[in-house]
Amino acid sequence: MIRLLNAYFPTRTLFLGISEACLVTLAFVAATIARLGARDATLMLNYEQGVLKIIVVSAVFIACIYYFDLYDSLILSNRREVLTRMIQVLGTVCILLAVLYYLYPPLELGRGIFLIGILFVAMALLLWRRLFLLFNALPRFAERALILGDGPLAQPLISELGSRSELGIRVIGQLRSIENGNGSLGANSSGAQLEDLLHCVEPYHPDRIIVAMGDRRGKLPVEALLQLKSRGLSIQDGTELYEAISGKVPIEALSLAWLLFSPGFQVSRPLRIYKRFVSLLVSIIVLLLCLPFIPLIALAIKLTSPGPILYRQKRVGRDGTVFDCYKFRTMRADAEADTGPTWTGDNDPRITRVGRFLRISRLDEIPQLWNVLKGDMSFVGPRPERPEFVEWLNREVPHYHLRHTIRPGITGWAQVRYKYGNSVEDAKEKLRYDLFYIKNISQGLDLLIFLETIKIVLLGRGAK
Repeated sequence: MIRLLNAYFPTRTLFLGISEACLVTLAFVAATIARLGARDATLMLNYEQGVLKIIVVSAVFIACIYYFDLYDSLILSNRREVLTRMIQVLGTVCILLAVLYYLYPPLELGRGIFLIGILFVAMALLLWRRLFLLFNALPRFAERALILGDGPLAQPLISELGSRSELGIRVIGQLRSIENGNGSLGANSSGAQLEDLLHCVEPYHPDRIIVAMGDRRGKLPVEALLQLKSRGLSIQDGTELYEAISGKVPIEALSLAWLLFSPGFQVSRPLRIYKRFVSLLVSIIVLLLCLPFIPLIALAIKLTSPGPILYRQKRVGRDGTVFDCYKFRTMRADAEADTGPTWTGDNDPRITRVGRFLRISRLDEIPQLWNVLKGDMSFVGPRPERPEFVEWLNREVPHYHLRHTIRPGITGWAQVRYKYGNSVEDAKEKLRYDLFYIKNISQGLDLLIFLETIKIVLLGRGAK
């Protein structure tokens, strides 16, 4: 895994993205040579901004591949889905570049070069994807990992590693417990520890050992693991690995000591100032861009259902402070008259026709920009929850109160990585993502969330 923008990315996926950017660039260079000949192509590339033109085309291609989730682990191994989305990418690229060339003609490559280049790119990417999937699935190119322990994280780790071949880690076995005639291995001498551990590990021939023990006090064979590490084996903590490969913090396996001594979970004053400044700047820009739509939205709400245009609701902010959160009304005015506070369900009948469109397009969130300007919210952060639900979830979900250590946000890591939640289990899962964000909060992670949010808004995902 490679850490980038304070998030973790599989090395193989990054390699795939970089290699595809190079392939697209080379394909258009080859198209230029095929259309103009070697001599004229050299002149065009060197003296007519040809290199810049090809770089722009390559950037648009990679952006579209990213926005169509072709680097997502669930899509990578699905050949039919990859083919379908690659065709969509080619069509989208043609439309975007046509608009770009209309707005700024000097960037145009030329019709002949562009058509030949598109053909070359299609063949090169599909062939390369097929080869990548072939090599990615081969066990011999994956690290052999042995799980040590049977704690709460053991099965989630095995499941995650088994379903994601791009991680390059193959689980070859699990040592649930290691004991000799004298009892627990952790209580024995270091020599006995090493001998017993070697006896258990040797048949597997692992490249790394992942420690996923629940209670480690007096049981973790530290000396033996250090000896194995000195012999070339990689020893990795299961909690850290799970965080890296899943983008979330495992709340069931956390201890207060881990929360206290692990890196992160602190927001410096300069970072707070930066986040506040960026939140204000982005909110003002987005509000200005949305101004033409606000009267139309207000009119549509008023004409299609009785009740106020804006919906005001109590939400819990930083340090448990309660504030009024504003949204465009998307439900009937009496939506909770009979039920009281309740989560929105699938195909909720309380949602109006206009409200459903506003939710899918995320236009109902526009009034929350006022909350950002007031200082109740940040642009990026955990989504604020209602006081009634917070009181309940604090009892049901461990460490739930930690999400209130920073300002809530309009968008956040949980929003871009997980679906809309409407249950306690969903709240637990979103908390795992929220704690990952709080632990790794940075300017880079905020930028990544912002880019992912644009993708979700454009594709209309995750709304109810």
